[in-house]
Formats: sequence, C-alpha cells, structure tokens
Amino acid sequence: MFKNLLPDDLRVFLSVVRRASFAAAAQELGASPAYVSKRIRLLEAELGVQLLHRTTRRVAVTEDGERVFGWAQRILDDIDHLVQDVSTAAGEPRGLLRMSSSFGFGRNVVAPAMSQLVARHPGLQVRLEVFDRLVDVAAEGIDLDVRVGDEIAPHLIARKLADNHRVLCAAPAYLARKGPPRGIAELSAHDCLVIKERDHPFGVWKLRAGAEERTVKVTGPLSANHGEIAVQWAVDGHGIVLRSVWDVAALLQSGQLVQVLPEWRQEANVWAVYPTRLDRSAKVRACVEFLQDYFRRAMPVS
Repeated sequence: MFKNLLPDDLRVFLSVVRRASFAAAAQELGASPAYVSKRIRLLEAELGVQLLHRTTRRVAVTEDGERVFGWAQRILDDIDHLVQDVSTAAGEPRGLLRMSSSFGFGRNVVAPAMSQLVARHPGLQVRLEVFDRLVDVAAEGIDLDVRVGDEIAPHLIARKLADNHRVLCAAPAYLARKGPPRGIAELSAHDCLVIKERDHPFGVWKLRAGAEERTVKVTGPLSANHGEIAVQWAVDGHGIVLRSVWDVAALLQSGQLVQVLPEWRQEANVWAVYPTRLDRSAKVRACVEFLQDYFRRAMPVS
C-alpha cells in the first residue's frame, strides 16, 4: 500500500496549499502548472482521497486534505532532520534553506551575506524572498526570516543577530528652510516622510530617550512602502525620516543627512526568526551563526 507515495509529491501539495494556487505553486517550485496538477492527481490517486477543491478562482483544502497537510509537514520535517543529522555528522550543512526579509534590508544586507554563506557551504541552497509585509514563517513554509524590529510573536524562536536602532534625520537644506525641531512634540508640525513597511504602524513613531517613551503621530507630503525611497526623499530635502542606523550611517557620515533630536531613538534590533519545528535544524543553526558573525563585522553601530 502507498508504494508510489513520493516526498516530492508531498512538497508539491504543501506548496499548493500554502499558495492557494496551482500557478503560484508552480512558480515557487520552478515547474509548470501542468506538472503541479499532474502530481496532485497522482497523490490523490495514491491516497484514495480528494485533497483539494478546485474552481477557476481558487483552491480550497478538503477535510482529508487538512489531515494530509499535517502529516506531510511532519514527514518532510523528519526527512529534512535526517538529512541535517547526517550532514552535521559530516560537518557540512546541506539542503534548501527558504529565507525571507524586508525589501531594503534583504537586498542590501541579507543578500550579500547569503552570497558569502553559500560560498562557504556549497552543499547549501538558499532561496531568498523579500516582502513589504510581515511573513508568517510557519504558514508560508519559510525556514528563516531575517527581520528588523523587536515585536516578535512568542510562539516563534528568535535569535538576535545584531543591535540596531532607528534615528531621526533630515537634509541640511530642509533644516535650513524649516528649522530643526526643538522637541519631540514639534515633529507633528514638520514634514515627515512616512514609511509603510512590513509591521511598522503607518504615521506613528514610538521613540525613546533614556527611560522616557513617547508616541507621536506624524504626517507629510510624501509617503511610501519602501524605506529606500523615503531616505532618498530625505536626502532631496523633503522632510524628516525615521530610519535604521544601518541604512543611513554613510549618509550621516558624509553630511548628506543630519541627525535631529539625537537623544531620541527607536529600538529595532535585527533578529533571525524561525518556527519551533526547526529548533534543531543544522542548516538554520549554520545560517544564524554565520549571520551573527557577519553582522558583527559589517553592521555599523552608533
């Protein structure tokens, strides 16, 4: 019984469920929709149950499909742990590591780090995706999310990769035109460049100066969902931006931006976040340890 049950078919099924789409699953797997559809049909035939309800608009999981989904996750996790255990014994992590991060940090910091990681561990494959939203690592099949910000759900494992905080800064031209804010309350009267990025609350800045914490509502003529855009607007003299030290350190050093209200900051450390089922994963551990060392050498601290 179940002589033709293949792990790859279970992986295809998990991808279809997570993406709720044959086409999206095909794109994730680097296959054609026809291949994905064929593997699902063969899996259903092998198990003797209908796993999915298909319509022209959406894919829904049946009750049997929900049970198979849970078993498939456990089976593939066990296979992954087997591979990792053997590779750990051989001293070399290997296999596919699914990673995610935010747009700017993922492109500018995580991607170069991954380039060095796979050069060090040729048996490791990294699939990095960047998003403008907070990723549900357990539900979306992500092994490791590298995120900036300290609000992390308690059911996830979080390992700190680097200390970081966000600072307020603006171009000298803007400050000459508008004058610098003399206190935190004056930010609401200034042109502020608001970023809607991942889990950041839109237009609400929570700042700390020593033991004092304040929340201020800010507005301005320009807003974006991408931090790099807002930083460029700040350099162009359009207003005040709240941005991570890692992102603006060079601009502050060159004088293109000037820090304002320097006693105020927003804690935004860098974390590796992953589901509890991967707590003993050798490839996750290798990546986390590498990133901790990488950020110690590469991340500016001020």
